[in-house]
Amino acid sequence: MEKLLSQAEIDAMFRAAQQDSAAQQPLRPSAMVESWDVRQAGQIGKEQLNSLKQINESFARNLSSSAAGHLHDKFDVALVAIEQLTYRDVLSRSPEMSYYATFLLPPGEARGVLHLDLGVALPAVDLLLGGPGAIPATLRELTEIEQKLLESITRVICQELRAVLLPLGTEAEFERWQAISQMPRIMPPEERTLTLTFDVTMTRSRGVLDIVLPSAISSGLMRSLRTEPLFQRTHGPAQRQASIGRRLLNATVAVELGTPGIAVAVAKLLELRPGAVLRLSRRIDEPGVVRIGSRVCWSARPVSSSNLRAAHLLEEIAPAEEEVMP
Repeated sequence: MEKLLSQAEIDAMFRAAQQDSAAQQPLRPSAMVESWDVRQAGQIGKEQLNSLKQINESFARNLSSSAAGHLHDKFDVALVAIEQLTYRDVLSRSPEMSYYATFLLPPGEARGVLHLDLGVALPAVDLLLGGPGAIPATLRELTEIEQKLLESITRVICQELRAVLLPLGTEAEFERWQAISQMPRIMPPEERTLTLTFDVTMTRSRGVLDIVLPSAISSGLMRSLRTEPLFQRTHGPAQRQASIGRRLLNATVAVELGTPGIAVAVAKLLELRPGAVLRLSRRIDEPGVVRIGSRVCWSARPVSSSNLRAAHLLEEIAPAEEEVMP
């Protein structure tokens, strides 16, 4: 006689079958478990540190060139240290008399700090005023006029900093110089900053430049370097020459087609009147020369091209010995 199962018995059989199937499958971990050292939390990894060094060494080279051109004096910048410090420690190790400025870090509302020793700031002001860049016998606080003058060199620093931060997702825009009394209010004392320290050497002085990035920016920077650990903004000689070459293609130079070296007596020049003909000691079929800047480059004949004057180049003229660079 066929036995009919109740609904309760059918449900019990399904539950038993599911338990047997689960028991036969090997256990799989739901997540990878790794040991964690609290002392290493948030610290810069070796690859990230190498990338940071490459980026900031590039920043130092570019700043050396642009600041020297702005001040018309030596301004050698060299990376000294990359540190993670609390904002309290950053302020405590800075001299009492210093130049401070803040810069914005869009697209957010973060703010960074720039610190410059007076051993660099005062000579820079002297250069901007037309002096030799001498450092005074005793350091003193900057006047309001001197602080405004230093804005120009601070903007140069922010411009070069922006160039290295932009590929990493942020920018740097100069905000204003800051009084020392205002500095403790810029960031919380325990804010963990990324502090970049550079040595600055001028003709007659030397000092330190510090760039302080808040934790919000440094964390994002670390994430970017983690995804691109070998990020390096190339600024080798070949890349710089190519960049300069592209810019030079849009430059203009003076070009002249003429017949140099013709002597004319002053008496003949005094006799000139409208409609007169001045006879030159040169045959009409002799070519002239094309001068580019101050150098004679080609022999050429004057021709016309459409409704413009033109030069038909004949032969390149080698530069004279005194024109050849050693």
